[in-house]
Amino acid sequence: MSAPVIGAGNLAPAGTAQPANFKRIYVWEVPVRVYHWVNAIVLVGLCVTGYLIGAPQRIFYANESYQLYWFGSVRFIHFLCAFVYVFVTLGRLYWAFAGNQYARWENFIPHTKQHFENIKDTLLVEMLQVKKHGKTYMGHNTMAASSYFGMFLAFIFQTVTGLALYGSNSDAKITHIFNWIVPIFGGDAGVRFWHHTFLWIFVLFVIVHVYLTIYDDVVEGRGEISAMISGWKFKKNTSGH
Repeated sequence: MSAPVIGAGNLAPAGTAQPANFKRIYVWEVPVRVYHWVNAIVLVGLCVTGYLIGAPQRIFYANESYQLYWFGSVRFIHFLCAFVYVFVTLGRLYWAFAGNQYARWENFIPHTKQHFENIKDTLLVEMLQVKKHGKTYMGHNTMAASSYFGMFLAFIFQTVTGLALYGSNSDAKITHIFNWIVPIFGGDAGVRFWHHTFLWIFVLFVIVHVYLTIYDDVVEGRGEISAMISGWKFKKNTSGH
């Protein structure tokens, strides 16, 4: 007897055969999945180009000036990825209020005793590995969700400082809105230093995120990667049906 499919709160017959003691749950809606993969691509682009802007590599240098525009191309890609990042994040903010229970904003800010216990549990199981098994989550676990909120704050900092730096080379009015940032950091050099330093926060996040995702997939068998492609996860059916 096939198990029921749960999606958007409605029960429906499963499209394909599945184990009787499991049920399919539609967790990640299309906007969340699109945001995730677009963000992953542009974040890598931002990190790579940001590093090259902060530390240009001599391997790309050439004797002729017309061969040196590679740096201009790097800056263009960096700016393009930054604006894409901003717009898709604005869309994700909207979906934090319009999406299903797994996408909503209240999941990303720990504010209950249970949330902090969940963070401790994830730390002991997946990070320190002093505990064999932890709680299974359909959406993000509290530690992951909290880290995403922290990255959102870092994203705001990068956006503001990035536009402040961009304003000195642009006539666009929106970039000059953030001119007041420059004196706070003691000039363009200070803004550039902190903007580049925050790059490594994103690099560290990517490393930890990839590790934990692979851990959940391989060790815990939770199907995290496939779920972010299809939207579906599986959960043991304890109802006895």
